[in-house]
Amino acid sequence: MLLQVGQVTPGHADDGLISQGRPTTASSVEDSTLTADKAVDGGTTTRWASAEGSDPQWIRVDLGDPATISRVRLSWEAAYARAYRVEVSADGATWTTLSSTSAGDGGVDDLTVTGSGRYVRVYGTARATSYGYSLWELEVYGKGGGGDGSFVVAAAGDIAGNCRAGDGTACPHERTARLVESINPVYVLTMGDNQYDDGKLSEYRSYYATTWGRFKTKTRPTPGNHEYYDPAGGASGYKAYFGSIATPGGKTYYSFDHGNWHFVALDSEQSMSAGSAQVTWLKSDLARTTRKCVAAYWHHPLFNSGSKGYDPVSLPVWRALYAAGADLILNGHDHVYERFRPQDPDGKATAAGPLAVTAGLGGAENYTFEHEVHPNSLVRLTDLHGVLKLTLTGTGFSGQLVQDDGRIRDTIPATACH
Repeated sequence: MLLQVGQVTPGHADDGLISQGRPTTASSVEDSTLTADKAVDGGTTTRWASAEGSDPQWIRVDLGDPATISRVRLSWEAAYARAYRVEVSADGATWTTLSSTSAGDGGVDDLTVTGSGRYVRVYGTARATSYGYSLWELEVYGKGGGGDGSFVVAAAGDIAGNCRAGDGTACPHERTARLVESINPVYVLTMGDNQYDDGKLSEYRSYYATTWGRFKTKTRPTPGNHEYYDPAGGASGYKAYFGSIATPGGKTYYSFDHGNWHFVALDSEQSMSAGSAQVTWLKSDLARTTRKCVAAYWHHPLFNSGSKGYDPVSLPVWRALYAAGADLILNGHDHVYERFRPQDPDGKATAAGPLAVTAGLGGAENYTFEHEVHPNSLVRLTDLHGVLKLTLTGTGFSGQLVQDDGRIRDTIPATACH
């Protein structure tokens, strides 16, 4: 049963997406940017592509545990399959066909199926074009599997000084880059001041690119004040280096989804006043999302016991996020680590508020805690570099501050989304 965009599959409203973020393998890839994991990352601009000009080819997703499967949705790129079958297996060796066609016409194939197993494979036997096979997304719906929807992101701000990967462990942002690589997150979130001193393109290419640039394709950045020190103006170096990754809608603020999470990346160097274009966009974006959990990140924190102190620039953003039931806020700017209990925009502790973390530890020189400790500040650390490792599930999150030597310096307890 092949359904085109706009048609509706029957039933199974209670069956969840159980393939997103799960381990994937493929018979081949066209190049290193078109790997199998891109087909289950929840993104609409990333894809898997097989080697060109060869049949058969396949992509397989491991659901983690046996699952009952009711639906498979395939979003084809222009290089689609004329003939293929969707298969399921308990062991990854013996396969049962769930659906097959020899008349594929691309677009979206939304298949109602019945079967069970741990592995699902799309097995292409005839290409429709001279290229290979390419999927924007492979989505499997059902019950069971390793289906808590969990995935890992790494986050830090205030990253690259004037040293390079070739300097080895003498370079702080090389040490944190190696740490990120060992974590192997789905996404890397940067909370601004990615490149010192002026965020020029030449600086990005000379320093940041050699370290944190190694995982540029999975990075979802935000700019800080140092990006706007670029003499070329308008965070030109930042925009030129990251390209459409940093400005997917033509703005330096944007959002994206993964699993049951909605991520909002903001620019605290652009106006965050209540009537600003950015806050107007934010409110509209939050009203549209259907994800249960919301995380937002930008450079300047609202609450801060460090050298920068309280900064009301993002107060309207906090109010919008609080009203929408946001769960997690991440910031940089102060080169320290500080974790707060959930609170409202006025600083009153409440379980209805987001949990906020400042993690400006990506590699820049550390600062000290100079201001009065905020009443909701739970953990304050400095004199270290590291990254925040967050484990996000379909219903909540937990985390660890990991120092660049591998030590766990703070643990964020399991927290349910609102």
